[in-house]
Order: sequence, then C-alpha cells, then structure tokens
Amino acid sequence: MPRYNNYTGLAGDSHGPPVQPVQAGVLLVNLGTPTAPTAKAVRPYLAEFLGDPRVIEYPRWLWWLILHGVILRTRPARSAHAYAQIWTSEGSPLRFGSEALATGLQAELLRQRPGSPIRVALAMRYGEPSVAHTIERMQREGVRRLLVLPLYPQYSATSTGSVLDAVADTIKTLRWPPELRLINDYHDDSGHIEALAQSIERWWQTNGRGDKLLLSFHGIPERYADAGDPYFQQCHATARLLRERLGLSEDRLVVSFQSRVGRERWLQPYTDASVRQLAADGVKRLDVACPGFAVDCLETLEEIAMQNRDFFIAAGGQTLRYIPALNDSAEQVGSLASLILRHTQGWPEFATGFQQPQAT
Repeated sequence: MPRYNNYTGLAGDSHGPPVQPVQAGVLLVNLGTPTAPTAKAVRPYLAEFLGDPRVIEYPRWLWWLILHGVILRTRPARSAHAYAQIWTSEGSPLRFGSEALATGLQAELLRQRPGSPIRVALAMRYGEPSVAHTIERMQREGVRRLLVLPLYPQYSATSTGSVLDAVADTIKTLRWPPELRLINDYHDDSGHIEALAQSIERWWQTNGRGDKLLLSFHGIPERYADAGDPYFQQCHATARLLRERLGLSEDRLVVSFQSRVGRERWLQPYTDASVRQLAADGVKRLDVACPGFAVDCLETLEEIAMQNRDFFIAAGGQTLRYIPALNDSAEQVGSLASLILRHTQGWPEFATGFQQPQAT
C-alpha cells in the first residue's frame, strides 16, 4: 500500500521542492486609508469603500449612478481636506498606528511562544496592503494555518462581514488554501474591557476627569440593525461592561453614534447632537472615548477631537477632551495576544514549548 507524505503526496516522490515545516499566521485587518491627503488619492479609496455592497445596501445600479454621478465628483476634495488636518510626517495615523500594533503583537506572541513560527501581518480592507495580496504573500512564505482578526471589536456586516467577504474571495482562488479560523468580534472580551479601562484611567490620572464620559461608536443605518446586525447591542454591551469596570453611575457615562451620511436614519443618539445637548445641559468638561476604533484615524482625530469639540464649545461647553484609542499600547497588545492564543488553541505552533520540525 502506498505511503503518503503529509503535504506532497507519495513518500519518496522526488518531484517538487522539499516540504517546509508548517507556519502559522495572524492576519490583522483594519479599514484602510488613502495614500495621501489629496483628492486624487482619496477618490479611488472612496470608490472601493463606498462601492462595497456590505457598506451601502442599495440596488447596485442605483447606487452606481449616485456614487459615480454625484459622490465621487464632490466628496474626495472635502475628505482630502479632512485627512490633511490629521496627516503627519509618517503619513496616515491609521496606517502607521496599525503597523505599530502588528509589530507589537508579533513581538509579544514570540515572547510568549519563543521559537514558534508565528507571523503577524497587516492588511487593509480598502486600499493597500490588500487582504488578497497579504494572504497570497503569507502563503508563499509558508503559512499553512491562518487566524484572521478584524480590528473591529463590535461585529457589523459593514465592517467585519466585509473583511470575511474579502478573505473568502481570496481563499477560493488558492489551489491550496491555509487552514482558517476567524474572530468575529471581541466586544465583551474581559481582556479588551480591562485594556480600555486601564487606558482611560491612566488618561484621567494625567489630565483629571471631566464632568461626563461620552463613548462614541461609529454608526450604521438603523435598517441594518433591524435586519439582524448585532452591532447596536454589542456597542451597548461594551459600554455597560466598561461603565461597570470604571465604577461609573449610569448618568456619568453616555453612548452615542457618529459618522452618519445621507438622509436615512442611523443608530441614535447621534454624537454631534449629543455633544450639543450635553453642553446645553450645563456640562462644561466632556471626555470622549471611541471604543469601536482599535487605532486612531480620521473619525477619531478629526471628527471627534476637532469637529465635535467645536460643536461642544459653540453650544456652551468649555472643553471636549478626546481620550486616544488603544493603538499599540501595552494594554491592547497584551489583550489581543491573549485573544489570539485563546482562538488558536489546538494549533501546535501556538502551544507552549512548540518544537519546530525539520523540513522533509
């Protein structure tokens, strides 16, 4: 009876290169960013983002006409101006912040599992490095087991669901796909909640506490939630767990939803309306955190820390203070490393004391 090699077929077959030992990979996926704060660079990024049927659930023919006939003619210039407000000498904060997080996770996983063939890579759902190119590169480098971690703590079809689409579209083109695991969300993960709480507490120790803490999450249309998207419930679950961990009363912590576009109803209350109302109610110092964003980006640095700060002050408040995202902090690196190790149980490369086999 013929004896088969684990990877290449009949044992002793001389065809093809030697089989390399299995390597394991972690693919972090964030939203994406244009390559420059210019209308020319923003236009293709917006076309890919807003052209995703997971993001905009309209009939394709109708949305194509709106997108290419109106939005991509006017919005790139406005968005480029907003990006220019937060661009740094290193480039896009979301890009270099996500890269720093990937680097930190690589180091932490190898610290906890020395000698293991674990590779951490970063992809962007829109723009570069793309999900497809990154998975293909990891496969060429020998990754045979792959954990996909979208950097969205709360699940939505518009974000995590879209990442899973991109992964599936890539996997089905590969002749020999890697063994695959996916993390749908980590909105109530105890390590993640602790990381958020410690980050906020450390910020308060340095800057003092405001009158209230506002948690602003990215919004989605209400009809998406009505159709079964769990995002609204998961945002409120994160807020409740964080409020309990921080020891705040219900009136000290407020939840809102930002970044709405178009005329249909989105999840409420809206952040811009909330900051105005809080100022009108007599709140003078407002602290804002955005627990739905793993890394600071346009929506946190420009929309919250600039736009909504101005709304708050114009409505009578004194100061709106944005508490930074977890970014590549030790708290986030540690909590995500624990999450990864929990979701990769049973894969030998992630086990304590793993010994790398030799190529055959």
